[in-house]
Amino acid sequence: MAIRKAVFITGAASGIGLAAAKRFAREGWFVGLADIDPAGLKAALDAIGRDRAATYLLDVRDRSAWDDALSIFTTAAGGRLDVLLNNAGIVAAGNLDVQSEADIDRQIDVNLKGVINGARAAIPYLKQTSGAQLVNIASCAGLYGAPGMSVYAATKFAVRGLSQALEGELAPSGVAVKCILPWFVETPILSAAAPGSNQSLSATLRTGGVKVYTTEDSTSTIWNALRSKRREHIVGAKGKQLAFLVRFFPGLIRRQALRSRAR
Repeated sequence: MAIRKAVFITGAASGIGLAAAKRFAREGWFVGLADIDPAGLKAALDAIGRDRAATYLLDVRDRSAWDDALSIFTTAAGGRLDVLLNNAGIVAAGNLDVQSEADIDRQIDVNLKGVINGARAAIPYLKQTSGAQLVNIASCAGLYGAPGMSVYAATKFAVRGLSQALEGELAPSGVAVKCILPWFVETPILSAAAPGSNQSLSATLRTGGVKVYTTEDSTSTIWNALRSKRREHIVGAKGKQLAFLVRFFPGLIRRQALRSRAR
């Protein structure tokens, strides 16, 4: 009998998380769907099938909830956790001095502390599953801190650093670490209104000629990353272009960023 691999995904009720959940399920994996949105979780489970997935109401900021969810999920998965996909994330755009304290704290708590909580809770299960991998979703905002996204960028730089450190920590146990850096992707995050505008972030970006990728683009990158030895994987040609410019022409990127705020 073939072994059914198991993946636990946060932020699985929508966006990249939901697209990834559907891909893993199609590939024959047992999927743990975790989110704070009960209606979204129910819809995701109905779409994927109750024989291929299970749902968990999980706030990634809650350490004890992490422990409970992973204990229940790994029991249902036959003791396995082949992949933890730390995907849940939020953004509050706008200059630092106009962001509320609540928005600042939520971004740090969800985007960084939530990833740390998940990794820490999952490590014992990953270590006991041969070939297991920890996959953290960062962002191309973690390549260069764009104006108007200061706190979000700070959390995504931190996720990159966390992933780098955990790669070394977990290597002796045979657990691989991958860090995914999407360019702008059509997710609920981009449905929010752009600062100072009645348009969504997605519409504002497209109006400005900025490329927005699909969730399937991210899912393909995640899936391919599992078969790669590299730690970091960028979603989209625009993101790869940014990485190239940051590495070889940092002054150009800086000047562009300064000009964008001088208009």
